[in-house]
Amino acid sequence: MLRLPSLGTLKNIGFLRAAQRTPGWLCINLWPDRVDVSHVVAAGKARPEVVMCESYRTEGGDIATLKRLRRELQLDSFRCTTLLQSGHYQMVQVEAPSVPKQEARSAVRWRIREMIDYPLESATVDALFIPDAGRAAGHVPQMFAVAARNDVIAATVKPFNDADIPLEAIDIPELAQRNLARLLEPEGRGLGLLAIDAGGALLTFTCGGELYQHRRIELSLASFEGATPEQRTGHYERLVLELQRSLDHFDRQFRNVAVARVMVTPVPGADDLREYLAANLDVPVALVHFSEIMDFPHIPELHEDARQAQCLQLIGAALREEGPV
Repeated sequence: MLRLPSLGTLKNIGFLRAAQRTPGWLCINLWPDRVDVSHVVAAGKARPEVVMCESYRTEGGDIATLKRLRRELQLDSFRCTTLLQSGHYQMVQVEAPSVPKQEARSAVRWRIREMIDYPLESATVDALFIPDAGRAAGHVPQMFAVAARNDVIAATVKPFNDADIPLEAIDIPELAQRNLARLLEPEGRGLGLLAIDAGGALLTFTCGGELYQHRRIELSLASFEGATPEQRTGHYERLVLELQRSLDHFDRQFRNVAVARVMVTPVPGADDLREYLAANLDVPVALVHFSEIMDFPHIPELHEDARQAQCLQLIGAALREEGPV
């Protein structure tokens, strides 16, 4: 799994012995007016359980709010992560360097030096392999490389450090969404997941729990809220075009991986959107409902469509796999 801070001094390991830690991961995302927090436990459970999913109003600034939450939620006992926001990093596809696989994540830095508009020495870079499954024999292995400015990473980490919160990893929305898609994939087949939230739309294609393809679409929840029927139809038509292009591209790249269905997070008029997409695409289309893939017995608001859309990537980030950072 991609972990930007694994390359430098950004890991805060060793705050507690493993036996003292609360199981699972806790994701904390900072917004201008609130702090979102989600804790998910998957190990040892038939289905992942969302133990906590709350939003707290920012009072007295980010650091003061984080310090209060550290005390009230006993955050010292958790493995904590956060997400970079769209626009704070670049994610590009490159040929894998011709080095041993265990060295590729470091060597890929030199592949992207012409793809970023700032000096390579000012970048934090990490990468993950794109699966070979489904590709023609003899193809050149590919990787996703993720680059972020060091000052962006430092600014992301600073409020957590100042609040004495043991932030152990930084992740990106594409992989948070990949984590959730694992729970939705039919065995042995691919899945397209379209998540639409306040920040825009993110389409990912996964299979076997691995990310194969991603695409951002400039449509957000605000595009659907209060839209006239004609405006919504225009949004639907655009999504059909974007999805069909992406499905065609995926099929060309991975001919032996069949996309079983496309799933869409609920938006205002979700049933109409699902019906429109299903009528105009060659794959089945369904809506995402958290209750079908995870448990959240003490968080009834997660049954609400709007809350699911708001928290999808937050929960996905907390679905990180157990094990060393």
